[in-house]
Amino acid sequence: MTRDVQPKLLTALCYAAMMCLAIGVNLLPVFLTSIGATFGGEQPLSQEELGRLGAVTFAGLVAGIVVTGPVADRFGAKPFVLLANLLMVSGLAGMALAGDYGELLVMVFILGLGAGMLDMILSPVVAALNPERRTAAMNWLHSYFCVGSVVTVLIGMTALALGIDWRIVCWLLILFPLGLTAAFLPMRFPALVADSGRTPMSALLRRAWFLAALLAIFLGGATELGMSQWLPAYAEISLGFLPAVAASGLLFFSVAMALGRMAVGMLEDRVNPYAVLAVGAATSVVLFLLGAFLQNPTLALLACIAAGFAGSSLWPTMLAVAADRYPDGGASMFAVLAAFGNAGGILMPWVVGAVGDLHDLRWGIATSAIAPLLMLPLVGLLFVSLRARRLLEA
Repeated sequence: MTRDVQPKLLTALCYAAMMCLAIGVNLLPVFLTSIGATFGGEQPLSQEELGRLGAVTFAGLVAGIVVTGPVADRFGAKPFVLLANLLMVSGLAGMALAGDYGELLVMVFILGLGAGMLDMILSPVVAALNPERRTAAMNWLHSYFCVGSVVTVLIGMTALALGIDWRIVCWLLILFPLGLTAAFLPMRFPALVADSGRTPMSALLRRAWFLAALLAIFLGGATELGMSQWLPAYAEISLGFLPAVAASGLLFFSVAMALGRMAVGMLEDRVNPYAVLAVGAATSVVLFLLGAFLQNPTLALLACIAAGFAGSSLWPTMLAVAADRYPDGGASMFAVLAAFGNAGGILMPWVVGAVGDLHDLRWGIATSAIAPLLMLPLVGLLFVSLRARRLLEA
């Protein structure tokens, strides 16, 4: 029998589901070389074929984000939370059973689709469940993505060290989304659209504040993913660390991100969210430049890892302030915000690589500091315009 909405329990389940999302995003990179050997026959899969797997996964993720938002406003969040977890179950099972490369491509797309649906739907659900503490709740929610990333990487590293086949790991990880499906099934979800109706996306896109928020979360995604996507390669190529040490840099970067988001979550309403954004962006600029130009490799790597802590709250806090500004934006608003954040995550790693080809990776990492630098005046503009609007209303 369906029960009344239980905010604390449902919020906790959403946190757990965010860890499930991390499995969908991080499982493939951990076992990429093993998968290449499995499906390559006498010759391992080419770099392009391996890269295509990641691209197809991301295509599924983006499709899940874009498609889910408008439909969830009409039918509610619960069907899509359940469907997302079942798609992840199907994707993991399909990967374990895939007999050839073509089947694997289909299955990683399904896995990405489920991950994208979770990425989109969990934020508006948690925002609706915690209207008085959105900044804290959103940072806690996204901290569990980092926790899930760490757990997935550790499971993968353990499996590789023990010689456990990646297919077996897929079967083991299925238990997580399967258990979440059972846990979500009896739960009642909050409405994502108020009784007064949803603010149409066409109306939001005509408002300067919202357009600035889209640019800000684009820069937040660029700040986060520009460093994370290149950290292992940078640590190995430019800083001279062994591959194992370089790979562990990304692990500690994820730990730092989790701790940063948890720290903001524990602050609750004691700190202005715009101050959190400003401090995070400014500190990221400094740490990116230190990571790029410090001559001591250990100190440079530590600065890169610390950048994970500094920039961790930019994405979730932008989601929170947008939800505070437009509480009737519905799931469609979160879908557009997530799409722009991911777009920043696509652009900046490419820019880092392009600058690295022109100069070297030190300058590539330094270039990524442009994103948080541009975010600083934008955050100030958002805050000032919001205060001016409140003064006029008063």
